[in-house]
Amino acid sequence: MMRKYLQRIFTALCLCCILLAACSEDSTSLGVDMMPVSDLLLRQYRSYGVPTESYAVEDSVLSRTSKSYLGFYTDPETGTSVRAEFISQYHINENEQLFAESVVDNKITDFYANLYVEKFIGDSLTNFNISVYDLNKNLDSEADYYTDIECDKYCDMTATPLATKWYTLADRILTEKQRTAKGYLRCIRVKLPLAIGQQIYDAFRTNKSLFANTRAWLNSGLPCSKGLYYKVEYGDGAIAYIDISQLAFNFRYYDKGYKKDTTGITYLSATEEVVQATSFDNTNLEPLLNDEGCTYLKSPAGIFTLATLPIDSINVNDTINAATLTFTRYNDQIPAKFKLGIPQTLLLVRYDDYKKGYFEKYQKADDKTSFLAKFNSSGNNYTFTNISRLIATCLKEKQKGKATPTYNKVLLIPVETTYDSSNKLVKLNHDFSVCSAKLVKGHSLKPGEKGEDDSSNVLLKVVYSSFTR
Repeated sequence: MMRKYLQRIFTALCLCCILLAACSEDSTSLGVDMMPVSDLLLRQYRSYGVPTESYAVEDSVLSRTSKSYLGFYTDPETGTSVRAEFISQYHINENEQLFAESVVDNKITDFYANLYVEKFIGDSLTNFNISVYDLNKNLDSEADYYTDIECDKYCDMTATPLATKWYTLADRILTEKQRTAKGYLRCIRVKLPLAIGQQIYDAFRTNKSLFANTRAWLNSGLPCSKGLYYKVEYGDGAIAYIDISQLAFNFRYYDKGYKKDTTGITYLSATEEVVQATSFDNTNLEPLLNDEGCTYLKSPAGIFTLATLPIDSINVNDTINAATLTFTRYNDQIPAKFKLGIPQTLLLVRYDDYKKGYFEKYQKADDKTSFLAKFNSSGNNYTFTNISRLIATCLKEKQKGKATPTYNKVLLIPVETTYDSSNKLVKLNHDFSVCSAKLVKGHSLKPGEKGEDDSSNVLLKVVYSSFTR
């Protein structure tokens, strides 16, 4: 039985070999050989110039971020300046036990605002002075706030600030040993009035319902409950990126486990459940906006680049297989000790979609009509590798008579991205770090101008395929 089975296998293998030997050695042309000569597939490559211009953001982009920014910085290359100040509310977990039951003498020993600095741009030795004001108007955690928010409209600016603070980001108050110790976190620590900390603690003892959750706390009418405004009074040379903002209450309490008095700390932290809104004020941007030799990306909330896709020039009779768009960056010309960073990720999004609330609707790059590109340091450029779906969408709108006056315009926007463990994009926000890029300016190609390798222009490179008829 096994012998007959093996014989069948051997016979089948022989038949396969005979069939293969009968085939042409050049099997890759088999489909083409069977087609009429008039239906041969042709592949074409075309380059189109893409006009670009700098686009003024006017300090008004959605200020939805888990970070806050504080300071003042003047760019030594462009002469532009940016001031960063912020408002922050503080969160309370549902039915959280904020203070120990046995606080010694029912007294708060210290009350601080802690601003933990993730990183910064500029000179760590620059002296800054800030004031802290108590908000007297409610902020809506469901509302959208923008970077042109007027923080002083939420405070009584004629009142004495709760506190003022001189600081340097080098934290020279601490010793070298303390600054280099394991676990050290750079922090701007502002001492707030102890009487206010005591008032909040006393309210907790007598009426815990005021602290039942964040909403109750925000509406409690207590000092600091509506939030605080951190205002820059003096200093130029650095901006701090603050990833954690806290109110800290220090006290002594009796520890039953150790059977002795010990130090306790209660924190109220700024989180995504409450409002954190940074106000950015850019100055002296006009020379950049009026520069006809290039375009700019200027963050935070300063300048985007606007590009016009040459949809009218694209061949609608052939199939678009791929479309690639590259923006080249100029190198910095002025050596400086504290250069601005380079935007690391750009979003290419239709102008119309952006104006209709792209960020407000929590939209993310879908590789259909919005795309992401990382900065390529070796090529000194940003390349959007295949935007053929966007081109096809624009062509379809034009053919159906649904094109808006700006249907073919796209914005380049510096963004921050967040991915999950599966490398799926889950969050897309404006990049508020202090960074800048000077880009090659794009223009339309003149008649007869090919521009395939023209590094002095912005080119849309399209691959077509068509069958000859």
